[in-house]
Amino acid sequence: MLLIYTQKITPRIVYIFKHVCTNVLGISIKFTTKIEEFIAHEGMKLSYGKQALGNELFVQKVDLLLEQGLSEVEIKVQPWGDNYCFFPVSENSALPFDIFAASFFLLSRYEEYLPHVKDDLGRFPASESVGFQEGFLKTPVVDIWAYKFKEILMERFPEISLTNREFHTRAVIAVEHVFNFQNKGFLRSLAGMHLDIIKLQFNKVLDRIQVLMRVKKDPINIFEDLIAFIKEYKVPLLFMFQLSDFSIYDRNINYNRNPYRSIIKYVGDYAEVGLMPGYFALEDFKTLRKEKLRMENTVHTPLDSVINVKYNLNIPEFYNFLSELEIPQDYSMGYPETAGFRAGTCSPFLFYDINTESTLALKIHPYVFNSNIVEHTDFGQLTSDIGKMLSEVKKVGGSFKAIFKNQDFSEYSNYQAYYALLKQIYEIR
Repeated sequence: MLLIYTQKITPRIVYIFKHVCTNVLGISIKFTTKIEEFIAHEGMKLSYGKQALGNELFVQKVDLLLEQGLSEVEIKVQPWGDNYCFFPVSENSALPFDIFAASFFLLSRYEEYLPHVKDDLGRFPASESVGFQEGFLKTPVVDIWAYKFKEILMERFPEISLTNREFHTRAVIAVEHVFNFQNKGFLRSLAGMHLDIIKLQFNKVLDRIQVLMRVKKDPINIFEDLIAFIKEYKVPLLFMFQLSDFSIYDRNINYNRNPYRSIIKYVGDYAEVGLMPGYFALEDFKTLRKEKLRMENTVHTPLDSVINVKYNLNIPEFYNFLSELEIPQDYSMGYPETAGFRAGTCSPFLFYDINTESTLALKIHPYVFNSNIVEHTDFGQLTSDIGKMLSEVKKVGGSFKAIFKNQDFSEYSNYQAYYALLKQIYEIR
């Protein structure tokens, strides 16, 4: 056990020390504000304050973890070995920066609460993040900092016993549309065919007719192929289905159609399934609850996971909705337009709500890569970047998560490239 002395124990301090020490490094911790107890302790101990008490292991703090609410934060990024850090402190500290305040700033998404320029969909863009602006977006700095802190602990306390985490990968298939042509109804099919003709997409006109005549399978109904991939390579895939009402934003077929429900049940026999909330569910609690119940009534198990990869993440309101509905896992933390580590980490973490200064019972699984970027990125450069990020995640025993769409593996896409990326992520030779 590591005893930590601090003059004041705040929710922020408890949250971030538990994440870095316990969640990432596997060290049990205890806090004290009593100097006498700290001095008398004969085991591992660390002080976190403005100055050391004696010759103990000391990490100097900045004020961020003592504050409440938001304030203007000055970020001065500086090199630290082969990496970067910010919130610098004096040479008396075991680390040249406040690792706990810097980690909290990234994990809490503090910068997303502050004024920023939004993109066309009202989202926080990667270009507004300190990670992008300072060149460390593609590095899991929080985990790297934690592992360097681990080295300091092992040097100072040789008796410490730490277990290494196991690296793993997981791909998520976001299913906004189960069918391209099938079960769309006469008027939608007629309008779609008219649009295809205007765009001179005669191959789609022919495909639509063949699908409607049931002589061809719907092109984006590729779930049997992905299940075959699971069986062949023994890898986990997580499928997220949308069950929202039809609207200008969400244009899937009726969630209650038997072919739709049959596909969800079929996939659920071989893989974990979750919910991709519709546009209105992200900002309306009742709508989200309705969609949650639809999924649970379809698969007959409690909903465990959700993802939002298209619209504004709406921090912290959306995460509070998930917590209230007792949905334990979220896979939305990443940038749809850029590969990288949005929260600076490749480790699952509990979400901290700065508005209420409390830790939610919601585990965030950050993703590194979204297939949206494939069409706008040189494929060779992309595979190189993914290889480098996989290597970084491996070094710290983290989790590499990637987002794909079912359309990526259809005949209307360069499916061979997407399967190649899927194999690269799972390290399938």
